[in-house]
Amino acid sequence: MKLVKDDNYQRKERKFFKKHTHLVDKYANLLTKLKTNPFDSSLKTHKLKGELSEFYSCSLTYEYKIICVFLIQDETIVLVDIGSHDDVY
Repeated sequence: MKLVKDDNYQRKERKFFKKHTHLVDKYANLLTKLKTNPFDSSLKTHKLKGELSEFYSCSLTYEYKIICVFLIQDETIVLVDIGSHDDVY
């Protein structure tokens, strides 16, 4: 799988990791797992419902409830949003 980050996502990512620098390594591992198997059980990947029903979500940590929302299109994962549960939804 190929990961795609648009400018908007990259801006949110930088802002998030300025506040949560201790999660950078864990995030790198999450991205590696997403590339190889987006439905790895450790990612807790699940399809969203309602207005976000075309998206999937996976958790970075339980403590911070970090969510990465993404679309899967033609062997490509398009990263859409990152942040706390309340920020993303």
